Amino acid sequence: MTESILVVNCGSSSLKLALFDENETKLASAMAERLNGQDAFARIDGDNPCVALPDNANHKQALQALVSAFRERQLMSEAPASIGHRVVHGGETFREAVLIDDDAVKAISNCAGLAPLHNPVNLAGIEATREQFPDTPQIAVFDTAYHQTLAPRAFLYALPEAYYRDWAVRRYGFHGISHFFMANEAARRLGKTPETTSIISTHLGNGCSITAIKDGLSVDTSMGLTPLEGLVMGTRSGDVDPGLFEYLRTRGVALEEVHKVLNHDSGLLGISGRTNDMRTLCELADGGHEPSALAIEIFCFRLAKYVGAMMASLSHLDALVFTGGIGENSVQVREKTLGHLGLLGFDIDTDKNEHHGRHTDGRIEHADSRFPVLVIPTNEELVIAREAFRLAQAS
Repeated sequence: MTESILVVNCGSSSLKLALFDENETKLASAMAERLNGQDAFARIDGDNPCVALPDNANHKQALQALVSAFRERQLMSEAPASIGHRVVHGGETFREAVLIDDDAVKAISNCAGLAPLHNPVNLAGIEATREQFPDTPQIAVFDTAYHQTLAPRAFLYALPEAYYRDWAVRRYGFHGISHFFMANEAARRLGKTPETTSIISTHLGNGCSITAIKDGLSVDTSMGLTPLEGLVMGTRSGDVDPGLFEYLRTRGVALEEVHKVLNHDSGLLGISGRTNDMRTLCELADGGHEPSALAIEIFCFRLAKYVGAMMASLSHLDALVFTGGIGENSVQVREKTLGHLGLLGFDIDTDKNEHHGRHTDGRIEHADSRFPVLVIPTNEELVIAREAFRLAQAS
């Protein structure tokens, strides 16, 4: 049996696992959802029936059940050779992936105030795997680390200096693992090296962000102190006037409720009143549901505005890249977004776009387009597996 690398991604009520070999071949993937609830379930690669979980199963129990299922299917030996964890927030402490030890765990915990919905569950996954595999090297890969190359002009807010000095209030950016993959994969497809490639990378899923990448490095990004800032998202509002908080307070809306609304009840869901799923929104819009059509229009218009803004951070542009569930699969979103960017010289090839660039190495731009436009499936799990293998070998 080959040596395996286990990739762990913990959400608030979910657990995703992926298993790679040392040749970067994906051997299997698994998911557990609705954890800490009576209807928790898990499955491997869409298996039916699902992997059995106890009632109210937590992350540790789900991990144990899925690892046992991997072994039963002879997908992994007694222990993986290394384990890579996705960690959402590394603050300014972590500029790259690190080998996990007690000091790293403490530092990740200290960043929990910046990501209270994410870092504690990321730590739960780390604790569970360290307990189950105490002798296996474990590596933390941070969503924020890639954006640590931002200059102060890009990461500082126009606030009193003490807010940054004393409380670390700044733009951190997220989806860094995905944007890093785009920087390297786009360069490969363009026949260049990452160090000589500049792109605008749009990661569009339930969470959405856009990053300007100059010579392989992140120089500007839309998400900020938290993943709420920036583009319209599935259930998150993106940019709003901060004065909204005071106004809603005068209307009797508590701060906790505003936080819930902006994160969970806004975005595509809030505008449409129906769903945060772009596929369903397109179907509803085609059927004449005007709020759904409006949600798509706002989403694409805001995205186009940010594309224009990101160009200010670059001296040249090699490509605009679409990725994430929406970016990779929504013909309509890509067409509408580029339709707002004609003044900048972007032009789309309708047929190539319809086929998601699958027959043209991801390219969907028209021959007359000033810039290439690429559709590239993201692979965050592969980035984490590579980092886990690299640091484990070096330890």
